[in-house]
Amino acid sequence: MKNEVNPSETSRAYAFDMWMKAPMPMVTLLKTLDVSRLVKISRKQGLKFNMLMCWCIGKAASGIKEFYLLPEDGKLMQYDRLAVNTIVINSQGGVSSCDIPFSHDLQEFNHNYQRLTRQVAVNCANHDLPDSMVIGTSALVQCDIDGAIGMYSGIFNNPFLIWGRYKNRWPRKTLMLSFQFHHTQMDGAHAARFLNELQRTINSVI
Repeated sequence: MKNEVNPSETSRAYAFDMWMKAPMPMVTLLKTLDVSRLVKISRKQGLKFNMLMCWCIGKAASGIKEFYLLPEDGKLMQYDRLAVNTIVINSQGGVSSCDIPFSHDLQEFNHNYQRLTRQVAVNCANHDLPDSMVIGTSALVQCDIDGAIGMYSGIFNNPFLIWGRYKNRWPRKTLMLSFQFHHTQMDGAHAARFLNELQRTINSVI
């Protein structure tokens, strides 16, 4: 569920005044993560690496209140739940968008991830959760890249992460990703805290 809030009654009042009408309000941070634990869990338990990444992203974001606010159409909206989006190759050879509701329960999230991505792949129809604050992701796993910067369309202000294939840096597996966010939603300190929390979450997955 989402509701419009008065920016002046939130911690984002100054940011709303400064950045809501900026021609380019997006900020991008780059970070290299140690994903050795996720690779190990993925291989031992037969879980998809991308699913594990999406769950860790939702888990890390869930404890940061700024993720529940999002500027939309000149307004500031507050959400009570999060979702993580993934891009799915569909049965027609194109791509479709799939929003996965975030759950702190990894098994429940994995079940929804498997079910919804299969549904989207077969039906070639996007699965959208308009009442959730959606964190976008794009995994270019076929590519060995050092980084990617998202496009600002002026339509979607949602935070967005992009990564490619993880790299073998013996004895570690590393993954470079970019994190793009709207400056009205959060400041660089919040984004850096999220990325640090993402690494801690990855390190603690059971």
